[in-house]
Amino acid sequence: MNAQSPKYLQLKEEIVSWIAGGRYLPGDKLPSENELAERFALSRQTVRQSIGELVQEGWLSREQGKGTFVARPSAERRPSGGNRTVGLLTTHISDYIFPSIVRGVEAALKERGYRLLLSSTDNRKDRERESLETMLTQGVCGLIVEPTKSAEGNPNFEAFMALEYHGIPMLMINEQYPDLDWPCVKLDDAAGGRLATDHLLSAGHRRIAGFFKTDDLQGVQRMKGFVQAHRERHLAVPPELLVRYATEEKDSRPHEALRELLAQPEPPTAIVCYNDQLAVGLLDVVRKAGLRVPEDLSIVGYDDSFLATATEIKLTTVAHPKAEMGETAAMLLLDLLETGRPEARRGKVYEPKLIVRESTAARRRE
Repeated sequence: MNAQSPKYLQLKEEIVSWIAGGRYLPGDKLPSENELAERFALSRQTVRQSIGELVQEGWLSREQGKGTFVARPSAERRPSGGNRTVGLLTTHISDYIFPSIVRGVEAALKERGYRLLLSSTDNRKDRERESLETMLTQGVCGLIVEPTKSAEGNPNFEAFMALEYHGIPMLMINEQYPDLDWPCVKLDDAAGGRLATDHLLSAGHRRIAGFFKTDDLQGVQRMKGFVQAHRERHLAVPPELLVRYATEEKDSRPHEALRELLAQPEPPTAIVCYNDQLAVGLLDVVRKAGLRVPEDLSIVGYDDSFLATATEIKLTTVAHPKAEMGETAAMLLLDLLETGRPEARRGKVYEPKLIVRESTAARRRE
């Protein structure tokens, strides 16, 4: 509980966090006022005030002679009840491609008369849970979520289910947790990784290094495509050319690995990067090694972000729909809210497109 808030508000926040986290589900009975007063060292009057406000706000219901219960989902959270706030939870907000995604979501919501409540997890599971609880306490009528470190499982499953129990439809963007059967709007990242790699293989490259962040499923799928492109040509990927890293290592491990690879007797002649951000960072490693792009080393990025054309070497990259994806996610969620159309539950998977620029070239024959 937040020690700076009045005591009755602290208790309210605690009870709502129980509900948001799935500890108490609709219809469950809460501890008695006496039990709550004893547990939190509060007066009966303070507890009564907290419970009373939560009853008025629709979180709890009282049954004479039986006690206090978590309220069943009510129509007040639906658009027909006047609530027109949609939540958007992403791993980042102001970095990289995320502003474009946010703008797309906001534009589609505004066009149909909805407001946006925005939150970021900073790619941390604990903050994802806090944000989910906040979304529930703020009473959003629908929620768009980019899962945090989706390849590492879903420790916040109960919090997600609490949102469903309260009648809040949800849609996922960029990827989805395998244990949640919700619509998802995403890019076919396995096809994207295969497309990027096949472009280099077609140009004659055979020693291609792949750099993939694998604590999210986007990176796992892009790596899968990288391997598939080799297998389709009956080529094996040398283990030392497949570099995997976690979010916390993104500014160190890929750079160190590339320096080591470039110093080998048989260095790679091309690299496929998890995203444009990494590709631009690795350009510095290539320059310091005295090599030229694409004459000595071809590089493919991913996402076609603003970074792809921000340096003197314009990146070949896989396009990400960004703003269009945000618009689509918002429109599908609103369709779920307003009409429940079965088509909206299927989500959407975008097919990747490769944008060829000057960072790739045919392999030079010695």
